[in-house]
Amino acid sequence: MILLMAGFSFSACDDTENNKEAETARKVPVTELIEKDVVMHHEYVTDIQAVQNVEIRARVDGYLDHIYVDEGQEVRKGQLLFKINDDEYKAQLAKARAILETEIAEAKALGFEVDRTKVLVEKSVISESELDVAEARLKAAKAKIDEARSVYTNAQLKLSYTSIKAPYNGVISRIPLKTGSLIAEGTLLTTVSDISSMYAYFEVSEKEYLEYAKSKRKDGKLNHDFVELILADGSKYTSKGKVQTMEGEFAAGTGSMAFRAQFPNPEKILKHGSTGRIRLTNTIKDALILPQKAAIAIQDKNFVYVVNEKNEVSMKSFVPKSRISYFFLVEEGLDKGETVVYEGLQGIKDGSMVDPMPVSLDSLFQVSFKPGNPNRK
Repeated sequence: MILLMAGFSFSACDDTENNKEAETARKVPVTELIEKDVVMHHEYVTDIQAVQNVEIRARVDGYLDHIYVDEGQEVRKGQLLFKINDDEYKAQLAKARAILETEIAEAKALGFEVDRTKVLVEKSVISESELDVAEARLKAAKAKIDEARSVYTNAQLKLSYTSIKAPYNGVISRIPLKTGSLIAEGTLLTTVSDISSMYAYFEVSEKEYLEYAKSKRKDGKLNHDFVELILADGSKYTSKGKVQTMEGEFAAGTGSMAFRAQFPNPEKILKHGSTGRIRLTNTIKDALILPQKAAIAIQDKNFVYVVNEKNEVSMKSFVPKSRISYFFLVEEGLDKGETVVYEGLQGIKDGSMVDPMPVSLDSLFQVSFKPGNPNRK
């Protein structure tokens, strides 16, 4: 009886070991880490502005006689926009012209007087001091001509300011005043925006700037690439823009640098003051990629289960560089060629045995970025 029980006990131990081994070596998908050239997309809030946006203000006082344009209208350079009553300025110009002509006539008469005095001095009829006096009077008269001419020119300018014209081709903004309004010098009449092309301003962090600069540096030169614009409704703008300039230093408060991209706007879809998002693209060479499903986050650290040649798993920490779709780009901690558990991480412990089912990481990556894939980002 005792022997039978011992035999039963021994058989039970064998079954337990077998069950434990079967339970431990369960089938799990695994994948081998690879390196790929990865195209990264970063999006930034952007402020869209016209290449030229100028406030049109009155330069003289008066009543607004005529408004020749309407809000939202396209105008050409030199086109008449507004007319301020010019009766007062015409009168000022006529008065200045009359004064100028009087001063010119006075100077002409004094010139004749100087010539006559010179003849008398040469004949010793009068002293040379008389000639000095006559020449001084002529010099004063010429100075008055210059003063009168300045007043006349200023009157011409003021009269010209009553006709307000477009400084360049553009679109008229809101017109706050109506015909007959009394306006003062400096009053805002409207704004003209040249929206034939648009500027998009956005700020990039120092880390992302360095990634961008490295990816665009070829043959020792920085080649600025094209960027995409995502409109406020989520749609993609039809034309790509090009990064033109960037500031020479990072902002002390934010650690970011301002970029400016220019977009063509032939259909006038973009308006001054519009908003959207800039999508900046850069390529990271030989990036080590890891599926996010394979990672475990514990507090502020990330871990994976690495499978060795004996199909044993061990937990290993890594530092992610960034994310793209459903993948991590690994900064450090893992190496190309290492095999990790892809999914089914529940119940796996350090030192567990697994029955690996290989999954191609390259195929996972390709499917994730295939056009039309609902999980594609």
